[in-house]
Amino acid sequence: MTRIALFQMTSGIDPEGNAEAIVGAVGGAAMGGAKMLFTPEMSGLIDRDRSRATPHVVPEAQSIVLAKVCEAAAGAGIWVVLGSLPVLREDGRWANRCFVIDAQGEVAARYDKIHMFDVDLATGESWRESNAYAPGEHVVTVETPAGLLGLAICYDLRFPALFEALGRAKCDLISIPAAFTVPTGAAHWHLMQRARAVEASAFVVAAAQVGKHQDGRETYGHSLVVDPWGDVVLDMGGAESGLGFAELDPARTAAVRAQLPSLANKRPITT
Repeated sequence: MTRIALFQMTSGIDPEGNAEAIVGAVGGAAMGGAKMLFTPEMSGLIDRDRSRATPHVVPEAQSIVLAKVCEAAAGAGIWVVLGSLPVLREDGRWANRCFVIDAQGEVAARYDKIHMFDVDLATGESWRESNAYAPGEHVVTVETPAGLLGLAICYDLRFPALFEALGRAKCDLISIPAAFTVPTGAAHWHLMQRARAVEASAFVVAAAQVGKHQDGRETYGHSLVVDPWGDVVLDMGGAESGLGFAELDPARTAAVRAQLPSLANKRPITT
């Protein structure tokens, strides 16, 4: 059994304030016996005013948030899956980047969000992530205390090919940090997280942003842990930020894969 923690956040427009909150969560997770802490997408900065956000989007080597979280992880002796930070690339574009930080405070893996959230919702909300962000190109997995971890971010949830690849890699768990809007969250969040867990026969860990943010947006919350059968192990609700804990049992994964060996039964589809 591996005990993990999820930090459901209401990130704001000040990276230092967000970093302080994450560092506190690292300490709380360690005190609660967790071996790993998972944080949401855009943990270090949520600001849809890009002119105001731009000074805070820096190369990862200059990131105050990343540096403080690495230091905290080393001090507490736990792994941190820092859901994502906006990072300045060498070509001047931004990346929506997840960092997996080990218990020595070193970055063990990086994943850049592949699918850009470019949508017009019926509520009148319009989002164009690709105006600033460049998409990632690579599927990423990394060995952790909880087993082989596959990485995805938010809107990636809607694209089965990525999870097909993570399923073929036989991931034990998949992290899907998010900042889901309220309308799309209410319609699809639980449905799709459970589907991805079932498809990959793996635990899904989905730390989420929640509530009303300083930039005016509102996010859905409901940070989840879903087991390989699709059962919800943890649902943190849609009202408050805070820490939640769950136990990941590798015997559960083995039992599901033996009972329903869909990964072993997959065949190539030709048209």
